[in-house]
Amino acid sequence: QVQLVESGGGLVHPGESLRLSCAASGTIFAINVMGWYRQAPGKERELVATITANGYQNYADSVKGRFTVSRDNIKKSVDLEMNSLKPEDTAIYYCNSVIQSYGPGPKTYWGRGTQVTVSS
Repeated sequence: QVQLVESGGGLVHPGESLRLSCAASGTIFAINVMGWYRQAPGKERELVATITANGYQNYADSVKGRFTVSRDNIKKSVDLEMNSLKPEDTAIYYCNSVIQSYGPGPKTYWGRGTQVTVSS
């Protein structure tokens, strides 16, 4: 059973920083893409940032230059460093990963989400 567990959410003021972490556990043979998505109230879930096994990063235009995604292949973890946070960054942030476990082909897994609130 593969699980993704997020940590690091919270309440911050505009302009402040926050770091999210996500660790994968269970029977894992390989991890392809890891990343973060978010869902604000009344909106659809959207991509924030992803990173491949060899380090290629992809960001949503709204977070470029402010957020940085990184991963530790040994620890099977992915982090999201968020700087210069804005109220519009308020959302539930979900960890996402494509993982090869038992069974045919890799599958997409999601964490339960962690709340990030940016408010003055």
